[in-house]
Amino acid sequence: MKIRNNTHKKDIVNNISTKTGLPANFIAQIINDTIAILISNIIMKKIFKINRFNIFFLKKKGKRVGRNPKNKVNHEISERNVVTFKSAQNIKYEINLHASKQK
Repeated sequence: MKIRNNTHKKDIVNNISTKTGLPANFIAQIINDTIAILISNIIMKKIFKINRFNIFFLKKKGKRVGRNPKNKVNHEISERNVVTFKSAQNIKYEINLHASKQK
């Protein structure tokens, strides 16, 4: 069985609030505003770049045939937009550095 350990927005808010001493509702508003800016920029410009962190960009996926794994029935998956994330090289380096230390 795969165990999920998801981070929720409230966990991030509480963590930042604890570290900074700022009120949780203030931090929550900043995070909500940041997400709203991210979404609006992706919609308008199709890309949102945060230097030395990542790039979010909109990618259009064409329609295709998919299969339900439970009953093996084929059906058409419609055309849609997806948001793709590409991390900066320094983030990849830091993650790999810490991951190799944990082994």
